Amino acid sequence: MKPFEPTRREMLCASLLSTAAATPGAARTAAAKLGIPGPFPGRVVAVHHPSSIISDAYQAKPIEDMMRKGMMELTGAPSATEAWRYFFEPGDVVAVKVCPVGGRRLCSDATVLHQVIDGLKQAGVRTRDIVVYNRYRRETVSAGITKWIPEGVRWTWASEGYSKMQLDMDGYDPDAFMEIALALPGQDIHDEHIRRSYVARLLTKEVNKVVNLPVLKHHDSSGVTIALKNLSHGFVNNVERSHATPTFQATGVFIPSVVNLPVFRQKVVLNIVDGVRSLYSGGPGGRPEFMWEHKAMYFGTDPVALDKIGWRVVDDKRAELKLPPIALSLADRSNRFSHPQIEHIELAGILGLGEFDDAKISVKRFDLS
Repeated sequence: MKPFEPTRREMLCASLLSTAAATPGAARTAAAKLGIPGPFPGRVVAVHHPSSIISDAYQAKPIEDMMRKGMMELTGAPSATEAWRYFFEPGDVVAVKVCPVGGRRLCSDATVLHQVIDGLKQAGVRTRDIVVYNRYRRETVSAGITKWIPEGVRWTWASEGYSKMQLDMDGYDPDAFMEIALALPGQDIHDEHIRRSYVARLLTKEVNKVVNLPVLKHHDSSGVTIALKNLSHGFVNNVERSHATPTFQATGVFIPSVVNLPVFRQKVVLNIVDGVRSLYSGGPGGRPEFMWEHKAMYFGTDPVALDKIGWRVVDDKRAELKLPPIALSLADRSNRFSHPQIEHIELAGILGLGEFDDAKISVKRFDLS
């Protein structure tokens, strides 16, 4: 009989369990269940509110109601406070990964961000232990997010701003990286620095948990940019090599390869997808001609299931407008890439980052009208 050889996933689980065994009390329980795909693989809670946005402005009370409903239904907790306590506890240091790529018109909104911060505080997380994070400082400032951050909450970044080469290391951990044989034209593939995308030091050294707060939108290279891509391209450097030109793109494999790193699996404990205002083409920028008010938010611990449902939402909107599905779309005046690599979601499922099979995804839908 062939000796038993554990799979990578089994070895990772064993490693996590051994770590948890050395951790006392409630922290041991949390360490054993939280992370990607988390305690609720395949579970997606969708909450719609017709008054969540009026005259192009998010409405605080509907957003609060949506957040409360989504968190309670995801966890089964009897109150919003208990729902947040399911994931967080005093002593946690939590990064909130915002998404400012779409600019002021299509970024993580103040009302949603404030609800997340309030929820963390309800769970006992100290204000100074909440960190609003985006990879680029200038991008965060330009989107206006820094003006919305409550007093006492920190905000930080890994790089000052976008650059095509993206090999700066000041905000990154030299010991944590995803290596793949992929380089920009003219680069030396034998240089390990060129082959690697290093993880932000914030994630590896400074926080123990992450709330992923993406916006539901189209991306002309990866098809959509929702939970998975907000992590993969938001926490590592050297990402330009994943989609450099219309004939040179590798987001299909790059995105899941990054999120498959143990530090993401262990620390990303909650995803809240902002689909109040969404984008069906021309992404990732916030182009007004392609935006629509979807008026929904999505909650889950499984980024693959969330992205599969978000993909369907965008494709449904495209069908309504007589546009081809994302997987069959071609380059045009607003999109550089033909046939975007939407398969990154399926590959992430194959790697065990969540459920891709529709038969294993359960969507609980609520309308708060």
